[in-house]
Amino acid sequence: MYRGRALSILALGSAMLLTAMLTACDGNDYNNNKATASPSGSHLSDGNTEETAADPLGTYDPPIEITTVRNLSDIVENNVLGVLKDETFEDNRWTRLYEDKLGIKIKNNWVIKGNDTSDPYLQKMNMTLASGDLPDIIPVNATQLKQLADSNQIEDMTDLYEKYASPLLKEILSEEGSGPFDAATFDGRLMAIPQTGSSIEQAQFIWIRTDWLDKLGLKAPRTMDDVLAISKAFAERDPDGNNQKDTFGLAITKDLWGSAMGLEGFMAGYGAYPNIWLEDSPGKLVYGSVQPEMKNALHSLQTMYNNGELDPEFGVKEGSKISEVIANGKIGMEFGQQWNSIWPLQLNKNNDPDAQWRAFPIVSESAGLAMNPLKFSTTKFFAVRKGAAYPEALIKLFNKHVEKNWGATQENEYYYAPPDAESVWQLSMVQPAPTRKNLELFRTLDEVRKTGDKPKLSGEAKAVQQKLDAYASGSKEGFALWGWERIYGPEGAEAVVDQYDKNHQFLFDKFVGAPTATMVERQSTLEKMQNETFVKIILGAPIDDFDKFVEDWNKLGGEQMTKEVNDYYASMKK
Repeated sequence: MYRGRALSILALGSAMLLTAMLTACDGNDYNNNKATASPSGSHLSDGNTEETAADPLGTYDPPIEITTVRNLSDIVENNVLGVLKDETFEDNRWTRLYEDKLGIKIKNNWVIKGNDTSDPYLQKMNMTLASGDLPDIIPVNATQLKQLADSNQIEDMTDLYEKYASPLLKEILSEEGSGPFDAATFDGRLMAIPQTGSSIEQAQFIWIRTDWLDKLGLKAPRTMDDVLAISKAFAERDPDGNNQKDTFGLAITKDLWGSAMGLEGFMAGYGAYPNIWLEDSPGKLVYGSVQPEMKNALHSLQTMYNNGELDPEFGVKEGSKISEVIANGKIGMEFGQQWNSIWPLQLNKNNDPDAQWRAFPIVSESAGLAMNPLKFSTTKFFAVRKGAAYPEALIKLFNKHVEKNWGATQENEYYYAPPDAESVWQLSMVQPAPTRKNLELFRTLDEVRKTGDKPKLSGEAKAVQQKLDAYASGSKEGFALWGWERIYGPEGAEAVVDQYDKNHQFLFDKFVGAPTATMVERQSTLEKMQNETFVKIILGAPIDDFDKFVEDWNKLGGEQMTKEVNDYYASMKK
């Protein structure tokens, strides 16, 4: 459920963009806005007449066609399209909504299977950018956006955003301040629309099989020593009861990081924060991956590997392969985000109904509160090809997405997460969302648990409560919704997020600008070197290889990158 809130706006790179951000007003009634011809000559209609003011949700009459490129993830292919009737990736409830209500037909020039961060997708996108044969709307990462802006291949969206963005969209995209817009602004001009991510949704938890804890007489962890003791017990004390030493303590993958089975939460227990920029005591930014605390965390993982607590093949297994080990009941703990109960943990629950997992707060070496590292979460930007006939159409798609899910005319239970296809929102070409919606949703549901006022629920809150009720019914259909209860139930992951938020345990990435010149040129190489070194250390390479890595990282671009980051950081303080 979306709740309105006051905007929190930081200084933006240009006065014009600042003005655009501050014009967001209360309410979601867009029907008073009338349509007009766009700067590019598009013909908009409110269904009757053409007017003089831009309508954020006005319809193109006659309809227009825009081109784009997309990825098709496993979740969408299997969990959405695999269960829906009469819907395809090209023809579905979202494409029909955009065509019927906005007059916008979407054509995909190409579709690549996999995530939008996978190598095949990135390679195809880079080939497209290099060819110059660009679609009308171009979904890119920060580095690709900078390359397009530097080569003058995309439209300036500054004035269009001010004119066409709905009040609700402006509010949602600005909820985490100016950072997403800073990353899309070059020479004071907004060159793409940021699909803002939710930083707090990256919060890490320790997901633990509590049935194993109970069987072995163990308690929830309060310190990292407790985490290590649980991992050791899960690997050595036969928690699955088959009289074989065939279980592991902690799930990790060859990629080391990520929203499921990653190591960010583990590292945080040692005060180590890889892959984000931190402010040190003198007020300078430093890169977390090369700080000395990382060495202690890697040493602990190496010990765990030597003890047989990690899958011996983790160094060559991606997440889908480790998830199979979890599904088969051979791993009892993993660090990940709130949705991990839906995947991969639901797979284990399906195979073993007696299995029970719970999200616990990450912990530190001491009994003190651990800080939860949150990488800058806006990683996807939508640019418009230079010369595209209808550049404002992109903004209207954004408007419609947020309106239909969280606005006055919302149909969240159909367009966002219906019971039969819970990730149906991913069929939409653009996917902006309120950045604190899941926490606010939990708080709404928790209040209802106390008051019993279920009839007052609406929108997303009503849809999720229906899932919780279905699970509580004990029905076969409800069993498949166990993962949702583990998120939004009274002991769910969002209850831990609530705790994190109230205790101020979020550690935000301090660099939120566009990639620096050295980042564009060297960061992917440095990241590859980092991850290869860390995997080798966990597998048994000398722990002092970390010091050599730090030295090489600085020589091969890290030192220059740090200088550029600090120059940017200093300029933002002025």
